[in-house]
Amino acid sequence: MKVDRRVHKSKNALKTALIQLMKEKDMQQITITDIVNKADLNRGTFYKHYDIQEALFEELMEDVITDLTQSFREPYQNKQTFILHEMNASTIKIFEHVARYSDFYQTIINHDTIFPGFQQKLCTVFRDLSEKDLISTKEEGAIDKDLQASYQTYAIIGMIMEWVKNGFKYTPEYMADQLIKMLSHSPITMTYQTSQHSHSPEQTL
Repeated sequence: MKVDRRVHKSKNALKTALIQLMKEKDMQQITITDIVNKADLNRGTFYKHYDIQEALFEELMEDVITDLTQSFREPYQNKQTFILHEMNASTIKIFEHVARYSDFYQTIINHDTIFPGFQQKLCTVFRDLSEKDLISTKEEGAIDKDLQASYQTYAIIGMIMEWVKNGFKYTPEYMADQLIKMLSHSPITMTYQTSQHSHSPEQTL
């Protein structure tokens, strides 16, 4: 157990160092020496676990995706029936996941030109979870399941990206509460006028 804890601690230090370095320079410019210096470890420790920098990054990505999947499933884990309107904000863990990996998400999302594949990876994970885990009880044919999965996927990712880009100005609990309200209040009624100074009656969508 002591060895496992040391390995876990060393790997976490290397991953944290990599995230910090990704804020400073392109991935292609980061060397193993940079990583071990930032982590205050030696090269031998790095090579015990990884052969190249990309292997460290891949494991970091796997850690994030695994935790993302577990957090997404938290509200309905071990339940046969999942009723959206009975869910409350405390059961939503996806935003706690993002906060837990806040440095990673800030680096990846704010530097999408460096890591263009990550957002697509997020879409794939969310879509797969929606399609495979959540089965609608709506009348057959009422809602196209593929379109619904896409809608749910991009809605959640949009919220996450907005939250990250605005520096996590809200708490995870607030974000979860907002998601519940958005999912629960459908259809949405909006009013609009043809111009800012128009006196014509408002119309409802």
